[in-house]
Amino acid sequence: MKRLLEQFLESEAKGGVLLFLAALFAFILSNSPAAGAYFALREVPVAVRFGDFYLEKDLLHFVNDFLMAIFFLLVGLELKRELTTGELKEPRRAALAIAAALGGMVIPALIYTAFNARGPGAPGWGVPMATDIAFALGVLALLGKRVPLALKIFLTALAIVDDLGAVLAIALFYTAKLSVPALLKAGLVYLGLLGLGRLGVRNLVPYLLLGLVLWFFVLKSGVHATVAGVLLAFAIPLATGRKALAVAAEPEADPEEAEARLEAIEAEAAHAQSPLHRLEHLLHPWVAYGILPVFAFMNAGVALGELALGPIALGAFFGLLVGKPVGILLFSFLAVKAGLARLPSGIGWNAILGAGMVAGIGFTMALFIAGLAFEGALLDQAKVGVLSASVVAAALGTGVLLRLRPAQM
Repeated sequence: MKRLLEQFLESEAKGGVLLFLAALFAFILSNSPAAGAYFALREVPVAVRFGDFYLEKDLLHFVNDFLMAIFFLLVGLELKRELTTGELKEPRRAALAIAAALGGMVIPALIYTAFNARGPGAPGWGVPMATDIAFALGVLALLGKRVPLALKIFLTALAIVDDLGAVLAIALFYTAKLSVPALLKAGLVYLGLLGLGRLGVRNLVPYLLLGLVLWFFVLKSGVHATVAGVLLAFAIPLATGRKALAVAAEPEADPEEAEARLEAIEAEAAHAQSPLHRLEHLLHPWVAYGILPVFAFMNAGVALGELALGPIALGAFFGLLVGKPVGILLFSFLAVKAGLARLPSGIGWNAILGAGMVAGIGFTMALFIAGLAFEGALLDQAKVGVLSASVVAAALGTGVLLRLRPAQM
C-alpha cells in the first residue's frame, strides 16, 4: 500500500511540473503577437455525430465539459479508494484531513465574499475553495526528503476531501436550470451502473460505455457534466478477484510452456486487481500528462493589456493566499484540541502551516469553477487572482518548509 501511495505521489508531482509549463505557455501566448491565434483556437468547433445523436461545442468547452469529466472520474476513484481502504477509512485518522479541508474551504469563501458580497463577483465564492493536488505535490517534490511522507499524505488527503467539496459546490450551486426528463434518464442509467456492480461484472467496458451515456444525460440535465465522472467512479467495484493462481510448483523444461504459464500468471494477476484500481492506474498517466496540461493551456491564457483589477481578483487572491493556510491551521487546531483528531507522528503545527500555504495553490479546480461563475472580463479577473495567488503560495510554502528542520516539523 505504501509503495502504491509513493507511486501516486510521484506521478502527481511530475504532472504538476507539466501543468505549470502548459499554463506558462498559454499565458505567454495570450500576451504575445500570437494572442489572436491562441484565442481563436479555443473557439474552434468540435462536433460528434453518432446516428441521430449530435453534439457540438467549441474546443474550450469540449475540454472543460468532456475531458475534465475524465479528470473528475479519477478524483472520484481516488476518493472512493481513500474512503474504503485508505487514509479516510478510519474516522480518527480522517478527522484531521476533513477538518483541515473544511477550514480550507470555508475561510477562503468568506474572505472572497467579503470583497464581493454585493457586486457582480458574488457568484465566484467557490473559486478559492479547492487545492490543486498536482501542483501542490509538485512543490513538495522539489523539496525531496526534507518533507516527510506523513505531511505529503496529509496534504493529499486534504486535497481529495476539498475536491469533493468543490464537486458538491458545482453540483448544488453552479448548475443551470434543471431538465427533469434528462435527470430521470441519468438516474436510470446510474441504476444500471449500480446493477453491474451488484452482478459482479469486473470488465471495465460496460461501465465506461454506460458512463458515456450517463455523461450525456447529465450534460442535458443542466447539472455540470463533470459530476457524471464522480458518479461513475462510485459505481465501479473495489472488490478484488478471489480466483487462485493455478500454477505448477515444479519448473517446466519446455520454454514455450513456461512462457505460456507466465502469461497465465500475468493475466490472473490483472484479473485479481479490482476494477477500480485497474481504471485508476489506466487513467493516471492520461490525466496527469495529457488532460490537465491541455486544460491548463486552454484556460490559463488571459490578456493583461486592458485588464482592470477589481474585487474578484482580490477576493480570489487573498482567499487562496490567506484563507487557505488560516482555515487549515485553525480548523486543524480546533479538531485536535477537541480530541476529534491527532497530528501525524513527527508532524507539528509549523509543518501544518507550511502545508496550508502550499494548499493555497488552487489552479485547476479554481479556474474550472471560475469558468462556471463568470465570462469575459470578470473571468479574466478571476484568472489573474487565481494564477498570482498560486505562484505566491507556492513560493511562500516552499520558503516556510525549507526553513524547518526535522525537529521543527
